[in-house]
Amino acid sequence: MALISDIGRELIGLFIDDGSLAVATAAILGAVGAARYAGLVDSTAAAVLLCGGFVLVILENVLRSARVIK
Repeated sequence: MALISDIGRELIGLFIDDGSLAVATAAILGAVGAARYAGLVDSTAAAVLLCGGFVLVILENVLRSARVIK
């Protein structure tokens, strides 16, 4: 049973390595999706917000990881 549990944790770790990264990504996706659904932004602006938000989240995660390693 422990082997199955370890395999499950490793598989989940492949997709969700950092919880804060997953939460921030979901928050950006939800916020932009809600803004698009409400008609506050058009398709082009939503795409720009998604790309920019994801780049900022990944950049923050890389910088935070680099500080931890050093």
